[in-house]
Amino acid sequence: MTAQDPSLHRRGGLLGWFGLGGRDDETAPSAIPNPVAERRQSVRDRHLDEIGAFLSYHQLEVNAQTLVIASNYLTGNDPQVVRLIDRRVQAREPVTLDWLEDALSEEGMGDEAELLERLMERLEQGVEEFGKTSRAAREATSAYHSELSKEAGKLDAVPSTGAVITELASITKAMLKRTLEIEKAMQRSEEQTRTLKGKLEETRRSAEEDHLTGLPNRRAFEARYEAEYRAARAAAEPLCVAFCDIDHFKRVNDTHGHDAGDRVLKLVAENLARISDERCHVARHGGEEFVVLFRDLTVSEAFDKLDRLRAALAERRLVNRATDLPIGQVTFSAGIADVFACGDRRLALRAADAALYRAKIDGRNRICVAEPGEVKPSQLAA
Repeated sequence: MTAQDPSLHRRGGLLGWFGLGGRDDETAPSAIPNPVAERRQSVRDRHLDEIGAFLSYHQLEVNAQTLVIASNYLTGNDPQVVRLIDRRVQAREPVTLDWLEDALSEEGMGDEAELLERLMERLEQGVEEFGKTSRAAREATSAYHSELSKEAGKLDAVPSTGAVITELASITKAMLKRTLEIEKAMQRSEEQTRTLKGKLEETRRSAEEDHLTGLPNRRAFEARYEAEYRAARAAAEPLCVAFCDIDHFKRVNDTHGHDAGDRVLKLVAENLARISDERCHVARHGGEEFVVLFRDLTVSEAFDKLDRLRAALAERRLVNRATDLPIGQVTFSAGIADVFACGDRRLALRAADAALYRAKIDGRNRICVAEPGEVKPSQLAA
């Protein structure tokens, strides 16, 4: 069945195909009106209608995969899907199932990353609980050892009255030796637990770092973005987000090779990192694209700060050290958006991306500011 299947255009449209569409009046069962249930049903109906419109517009087959992708795109639940489709639509290229499968595969490992995150959290919780248990057991053993030592001292002080006291003293001393061994073993367990926690923290940091540039990766940025969004909103501070994309990067790779391309990526990353501080966060978003978050700066202030960096980088002329051939000028284009002016942090990302696309069209090596209403939720299905 495809989005053009006539069955989708019967009474109820896509809703009817799901068995959720309207009924004929004569067959509708009588029921007591429930305003809350009706509102919920209205929201569900509207969402399903939007999904149907999206699939029909892009002529996508109706199946489990396309329904999930359409739903995630329209609700913004999967920023990766939103970003890929928005970029495709802006480039006026068709959104096909083959392209979606290839693009999602190339963008990479979202489900696996989430699974790894959950496993890491569970492992960290397990190690933390084990550490607490081990510490409590060692402390209890130490206390028991101290009390046993006192009792052993009392037995030693008792005048010898026979074999029973002698045997008790011998058993007590053996127990003292054993509890001391257990306490040392528990102490080693605590040390091993601390070492394991350190390795887990190191692994987590590694999972959130781009290994080529040393910058935080997209996963780390998304967590930072959410935290800064909440903090800025609570403090009534401005927040801006910018996407930066290296101009003609593919030409560098094709002409000078991937090693030279990697050096260009590192150079741009190092320059962007210079403006990074506790109020400005830079991350590699993927490929030749970087994302910058400006806290407590207006959009004009953030623009000026980023534009000075762009201009300084554009003045440099690079040479491929391996071949002595000139790489020439390395520039980037950027789009910047006022997060709160967009009304939603996901919309702000899309607006910044749309402004970046405009900067590319306008000639590259420039920064464009997202215009009011450049991206609207009502336009996403179109």
